[in-house]
Amino acid sequence: MAKKKQRQQQRQVKPSTPKEEGNGLFDQLSSDVLAKLKETKKQLMAVEQEKEEERQAQLAFEKKQKEKNKSFEELLDEYGYGGSKF
Repeated sequence: MAKKKQRQQQRQVKPSTPKEEGNGLFDQLSSDVLAKLKETKKQLMAVEQEKEEERQAQLAFEKKQKEKNKSFEELLDEYGYGGSKF
């Protein structure tokens, strides 16, 4: 039985991982560098969001202009002729 207990104890002992040792890139960065990286990420996300909003506004404007400049024939084709027949 003593051998079984020794084997079980050996299995339970976990080998150390690099994260536990503190050798990862994240652990090596100083707090000020990490803060700068986070701020830069926020700025890039804000710029990306602005560009997306501008693109959506441009698409809406183009759609409105296209609708405004439709000919009578295009409007009839799109909405059909719903008038009464005499």
